[in-house]
Amino acid sequence: MSQTRPSDAAHPSSVEADTLPVEADAFRGAMARVAGAVHLVTTDGPGGRAGFTASAVCSVSDGPPTLLVCINRSSSAYAAVSANDVLCVNTLAAEQSEIAAAFGGRTPMETRFAAATWTTLVTGAPALPGALSAFDCRIVGRHAVGTHDVLYCEVVGLAEPGDGHGLVYADRRYHTVPLGVVAPREAAA
Repeated sequence: MSQTRPSDAAHPSSVEADTLPVEADAFRGAMARVAGAVHLVTTDGPGGRAGFTASAVCSVSDGPPTLLVCINRSSSAYAAVSANDVLCVNTLAAEQSEIAAAFGGRTPMETRFAAATWTTLVTGAPALPGALSAFDCRIVGRHAVGTHDVLYCEVVGLAEPGDGHGLVYADRRYHTVPLGVVAPREAAA
């Protein structure tokens, strides 16, 4: 018995060249359902001190340790991040949701940074004491995609890890994720 392959036009993995992209509002609505850890991305140097709240952060490699950070080119922090070429990714604990909110809006930079006490690690970018993790980085690569730059950030320092529960953003609001809690095993049937 022979099998025939459906025509490319009918094959589900084929994409027509004239396929219209998904509408931006629909995409944002779908992405709002995706939970992401909440980070403060901070920088300091010749371009000035700046920071923003981000959920578009992920691990790229551990050799060398590298993170991916996305930043909107219209962000108030974009010029400083670009000029400084260093940043610190501060992964927030649940009790730090107020500072996340301060860094997420149109709050002036001075007011954002006044909301907490800061330290520095290797690069001089502000690190937030009590953050679950603080990754001090130098930017080693950039790639423009749509409205954002994707930054490849080599980790050159780490802060002492904080404790507490994790903070995630989903459905356009903050949520707490218990960390270090082991769920009881289901009884075997």
